[in-house]
Amino acid sequence: MSYTGTKVEIDIERIPNCLENPAWPLLIAGPCSAESEEQLIDTALKLKATKRISIFRAGIWKPRTRPNSFEGIGVKGLPWMQTVKKETGLRTATEVANAEHVELALKYGVDMLWIGARTSANPFSVQEIADALKGTDVMVLIKNPVNPDTELWIGALERISKAGIRKLGAIHRGFSSHEKGVFRNSPMWSIPIELKAACPHLPIICDPSHICGNTELIPFISQKALDMDVDGLMTEVHNNPSCAWSDAKQQLTPEQYGTLIYGLLLRSSAPMKGETQTALSQLRAEIDLLDDEIIQKLSMRMKISAKIGKYKKENSMTILQMDRWNNILDNRLNMGKAMGISEDFMKKYLDLIHQESINIQSFVMNKSGE
Repeated sequence: MSYTGTKVEIDIERIPNCLENPAWPLLIAGPCSAESEEQLIDTALKLKATKRISIFRAGIWKPRTRPNSFEGIGVKGLPWMQTVKKETGLRTATEVANAEHVELALKYGVDMLWIGARTSANPFSVQEIADALKGTDVMVLIKNPVNPDTELWIGALERISKAGIRKLGAIHRGFSSHEKGVFRNSPMWSIPIELKAACPHLPIICDPSHICGNTELIPFISQKALDMDVDGLMTEVHNNPSCAWSDAKQQLTPEQYGTLIYGLLLRSSAPMKGETQTALSQLRAEIDLLDDEIIQKLSMRMKISAKIGKYKKENSMTILQMDRWNNILDNRLNMGKAMGISEDFMKKYLDLIHQESINIQSFVMNKSGE
């Protein structure tokens, strides 16, 4: 998969990695929101103890989808970030959404700023931030827009670059979709691949917390991101996630974070001996992306099968509906044939899916207490 637009020249420097082992990617970690000075210091000290953190993050201002949600502690949290830096020696990062946020964050010595998905989708807001950044040398990361729009993402990066920011990078945090699958935000790996093709030297960080929306999938997405040759991870970590004021389900404890990071495999992006770094690796990457999408769609299909089972139970219907199955079989086999897929394979594939759907409906219909 390649980017068909114009190559983008962005003047950048390497974002420094302050880990002991320079071979490791950039690792940004910390709570979704700053809630108290004690919470920040305790989380930061425990993260530092893992020896696998580059920069400590915490949201000071929280742009939310709907009002009346916790929208951040505000400016009073910035001195807490100063204390974290003093107590731990870690660099700090927070999200900014307007010029005032930029000015206040820089006033309190925040080392890295990031622009969130809602803000990066608005060129007016990005330009306001870019104007406020002129004359500074702070590190800036830009999250992908909420919608899968590579050009909009590139446009935000260009605006910040033209303001003179050279320590610049992107954050892949997934994309909103009307289809509610297993992820909070669909990874749509093809979009960051397009960005990498357009801006080959631009660092791209993955935010597995916002992609997953829960802690169970974070190891899978983190490893997937590293396998896709990202330059780092931004992970939400809270010293007591169950009591978090925002996004509790997607925040790891510092101990879980340590287990996660030490369990990840770092693979080389260099070609094997005798292999050219061209078509083969790119084709494999496309296969991996398609497999991910197929698995997500299968998961969604089985959830619908469970709903059908519930409906059949409530209406005293049998599980097997032969007319429906024969209709599916004929239509799907013809579609597969038209698309160059062998009838034998399609028949085996459809039989497996049908059997699993029957198993799920049978479980639902015979489960007690429903």
